[in-house]
Amino acid sequence: MQLKIMMPKKKHLSAGRAPLILFLCQMISALEVPLDLVQPPTITQQSPKDYIIDPRENIVIQCEAKGKPPPSFSWTRNGTHFDIDKDPLVTMKSGSGTLTVNIMSEGKAETYEGVYQCTARNERGAAISNNIVIRPSRSPLWTKEKLERITLRNGQSLVLPCRPPVGLPPPIIFWMDNSFQRLPQSERVSQGLNGDLYFSNVLPEDTREDYICYARFNHTQTIQQKQPISVKVISAKSHRERPPTFLTPEGNASRKEELRGNVLSLECIAEGLPTPVIYWIKEDGSLPINRTFYRNFKKTLQIVQVTEADSGNYQCIAKNALGAIHHTISVTVKAAPYWIIAPQNLVLSPGEDGTLICRANGNPKPRISWLLNGVPIEIAPDDPSRKIDGDTIIFSNVQERSSAVYQCNASNEYGYLLANAFVNVLAEPPRILTSADTLYQVIANRPALLDCAFFGSPLPTIEWFKGAKGSALREDIYVLHENGTLEIPVAQKDSTGTYTCVARNKLGMAKNDIHLEIKDPTRIIKQPEYAVVQRGSTVSFECIVKHDHTLIPTVMWLKDHRELPSDGRFTVDEDRLVVADVNDDDGGTYTCVANTTLDNVSASAVLSVVDVPNPPFDLELTDQLDRSVQLSWTPGDDNNSPITKFIIEYEDAMHEPGLWHHQTEVPGAQTTAQLKLSPYVNYSFRVMAVNSLGRSLPSEASEQYLTKAAEPDKNPTAVEGLGSEPDNLVITWKPLNGFESNGPGLQYKVSWRQKDGDDEWTSMVVADVSKYIVSGTPTFVPYLIKVQALNDAGFAPEPAVVLGHSGEDLPMVAPGNVHVNVVNSTLAEVHWDPVPLKSIRGHLQGYRIYYWKAQSSSTRNRRHIEKKILTFQGSKTHGMLPGLEPFSHYTLNVRVVNGKGEGPASPDRVFNTPEGVPSAPSSLKIVNPTLDSLTLEWEPPSHPNGVLTEYTLKYQPINSTHELGPLVDLKIPANKTRWTLKNLNFSTRYKFYFYAQTAAGSGNQITEEAITTVDEGKMAMASRQVDIATQGWFIGLMCAVALLILILLIVCFIRRNKGGKYPVKEKEDAHADPEIQPMKEDDGTFGEYSDAEDHKPLKKGSRTPSDRTVKKEDSDDSLVDYGEGVNGQFNEDGSFIGQYSGKKEKEPAEGNESSEAPSPVNAMNSFV
Repeated sequence: MQLKIMMPKKKHLSAGRAPLILFLCQMISALEVPLDLVQPPTITQQSPKDYIIDPRENIVIQCEAKGKPPPSFSWTRNGTHFDIDKDPLVTMKSGSGTLTVNIMSEGKAETYEGVYQCTARNERGAAISNNIVIRPSRSPLWTKEKLERITLRNGQSLVLPCRPPVGLPPPIIFWMDNSFQRLPQSERVSQGLNGDLYFSNVLPEDTREDYICYARFNHTQTIQQKQPISVKVISAKSHRERPPTFLTPEGNASRKEELRGNVLSLECIAEGLPTPVIYWIKEDGSLPINRTFYRNFKKTLQIVQVTEADSGNYQCIAKNALGAIHHTISVTVKAAPYWIIAPQNLVLSPGEDGTLICRANGNPKPRISWLLNGVPIEIAPDDPSRKIDGDTIIFSNVQERSSAVYQCNASNEYGYLLANAFVNVLAEPPRILTSADTLYQVIANRPALLDCAFFGSPLPTIEWFKGAKGSALREDIYVLHENGTLEIPVAQKDSTGTYTCVARNKLGMAKNDIHLEIKDPTRIIKQPEYAVVQRGSTVSFECIVKHDHTLIPTVMWLKDHRELPSDGRFTVDEDRLVVADVNDDDGGTYTCVANTTLDNVSASAVLSVVDVPNPPFDLELTDQLDRSVQLSWTPGDDNNSPITKFIIEYEDAMHEPGLWHHQTEVPGAQTTAQLKLSPYVNYSFRVMAVNSLGRSLPSEASEQYLTKAAEPDKNPTAVEGLGSEPDNLVITWKPLNGFESNGPGLQYKVSWRQKDGDDEWTSMVVADVSKYIVSGTPTFVPYLIKVQALNDAGFAPEPAVVLGHSGEDLPMVAPGNVHVNVVNSTLAEVHWDPVPLKSIRGHLQGYRIYYWKAQSSSTRNRRHIEKKILTFQGSKTHGMLPGLEPFSHYTLNVRVVNGKGEGPASPDRVFNTPEGVPSAPSSLKIVNPTLDSLTLEWEPPSHPNGVLTEYTLKYQPINSTHELGPLVDLKIPANKTRWTLKNLNFSTRYKFYFYAQTAAGSGNQITEEAITTVDEGKMAMASRQVDIATQGWFIGLMCAVALLILILLIVCFIRRNKGGKYPVKEKEDAHADPEIQPMKEDDGTFGEYSDAEDHKPLKKGSRTPSDRTVKKEDSDDSLVDYGEGVNGQFNEDGSFIGQYSGKKEKEPAEGNESSEAPSPVNAMNSFV
């Protein structure tokens, strides 16, 4: 019974309750007949139809087949039986039809040329192979020929013929020289499809002796060489340009025929001057986009996988500046036979129906013929179950005797197709061919395909069940395929389980279990990211993968879909790729690929390697004019960072060779620039490209361009007229540089005349210098000056006039009416009348005051000291003299200053400064201490600054706790230098404050301390008393007291470190003046006292400034604040800068102030 098609190729089951049953009714040819069942032969392997062999090796003609029982093999050669037993060189493998011809020991390959066909036969039929045409390859030598030298003129066209020997298969042609180097080809010189070498026009560099055409025969791995061709090109002074003409093909039209599926190659090569450019169009349509390629500098058009639709007219156009021509190629695509429906093996059970279809197409239409077991069906035995209807054979109610092999032959003039298809009549119960208990592992959310390959005759039906209970699959989520495969379109975790495939026909039933596991998908949770890095840096890409725990992934990295370069700069660790020292070749797409046995995922990132641009090239100068030129260039690679601008520099090889100057800048999209030029400059230009990363290296320098000479465009600058002597005028200027000279013979015309006179201009032309001296001029007279440039081409524009002066001389007159106003003891103001300008005889620089101290008003000791100088700029008529000494006698004079020097001095003016406060006494000593007296000796102040009127002495006692006692104030005559204090307390420390006074006030004080001696009588009485220090109880008590004191000292020390204040220093500062330290009225006790450095020994001779004096060394007055010259400078208005100020010491205190923290010494004393 014939199997009928009962369902489509795929079936989505409905949601109904009917069992999910698969009726597999595809063509039975889709089923492989198991080899243990009886079946006709099937050819499984054979040699190609056109079989070109290597004549140096044994000939192997393949023919393999399968069948049951195993087939036997036989051969025909050239249409007749080939008896291999009679040829000792021919053997056939056991169980195979493959022939081996042993021609390596003896025999020739040409003997076995011919058409071979293999037949495989068993009791169920016979299958035949294609006609296999055996031909040995050939690589013949070039015929001997004598080649003459080819001589032609520059610009002519040339064709060098190759004409290789006819070989099998055809050789590959190429042109080389004697050194086996390929000859360069271009739009001008190229090789045609026939192997000839075409020159659209020749150049002198085409001259050579070794144009050699080579033919390579791949089958025999040999290369044949043509005799070298010699070409000599004669240079012609002028060669006429001409429009294009075609070298190949000839004429205006030609025809081309090609077979379907081959590569269509159309060629047009033209000659002309300049070299023509080739274009291609299809007249009645467009060229196929994805199948069209241009070769040989667009001289060859190729269309791959050509079809009948590619037939039509193709036009090639050759064009140059003088014209254009075209050639039309009419293309016809023919077709050898090709299958529409090839016949398939047919398995039927007795009584079934079936069909064999053999449908082919071609151009022209192929003829279909049938064979039965290798014999034309017309002469084969009749079979009542068979009916032939053109390309179809219809079978009905077949029986076992209907088994056979049918051959279908489709042929036309361009080739043939031969197909074997058997009809096998069998009665077999179902069998499942898929292995039992097969385990499928599938990634979740992907299709799951469970195979159930089967066989049976009649064709079985298939059912699928899931689970141990064997419930039939009824849900619509399943798809059943004709070959028995069950598809789960989207597998989920709950799809895991055991599935059962059941096959049934009228002869029986078979089943098989299939197991399915669903795995989690592999995912890249951290993908590599796009990166832009500069050349030489390091970049890394990250790729983190998550996967099913039962699967082991492998991660690999690809660059541009290929393996990473084998370079130590690329390192891969667990989830990262690192590329060190990145270069331009490293740019591209990097892909992380994670593979498991079930799936793979990938993620990519692009790496852009950036850098400064490559330098521009191909600099060209055009439109060359006297004052301008156009520069053009070709940009270099921007290295993945757009060029923002170009910088153009020039070199003047005539005047400044090797030195490059900035010319101009243009935007990055511009590749030309119109440059302004100067005359008489030998220019070279270079260009640099700039992007966001920086500037490129400079380009190669352009050709040199020398501009014509012209008169100067400008005159010298910085023109000045100044005399170096009273009777001359020195004219100077900044000369033009070579670039500005505009021509040879650069000179200067120097002109001058007196400003206030009626004289004509006096002129002198001088060489290329920068100075000219005019002698014999009157002293300091204004002159009008101009300097004009000229060269061999002419004069520069009229120059500007500059005012100058002849030389200066010393001033003739001193300032008059000088008078002095004393401001205070250290400051005086000076006034004077200005000197007339004519008497200055030069540029007024200012006025200079000389002053000095002549004698002391107090001692009347006449002596001269060093003179001091103050300069006041400009035309000032007054100034301040700071820093004077009080009570002093001063002398001064004033002089005018010009550029030459000082004039005569004015008459001396004398003035005196008033008294000031004295300095501190020079020394203070305490001598001859007794029980109740102390003697003080001192030296007067070194700077009394007036007449001393008296001395003031203040003193007060200091007790054992450093508290200050009552203050005593004494006045001492000014003529005294010694004073004795009596009725003092014995063994007591006193502090003394001592200073001098003038009528202006009190000076700085000096301090000192001293102690009266001990009363020896009382000490003797104490020694006669019991010495308790030797008593044991007293020693123990003192040890306990010492320990407590030590603890208190430690506590105080800690408090001080934590921020507590040690009061002794502060109390001395606070009570430095005893006048503000009164005794405590409540108990009459002394105030506290401490020295300046935390109980260090008291220092002698310490001095504290008084608030009634100003220390001279602390005065803010300074000569620097008032004038120029030796000591300083005045402000423009003559006033002095700064204020008088002095640091004052507080008066001795007469009171006591509490401290912030207790003194450790006080603590110890109070404890005792």
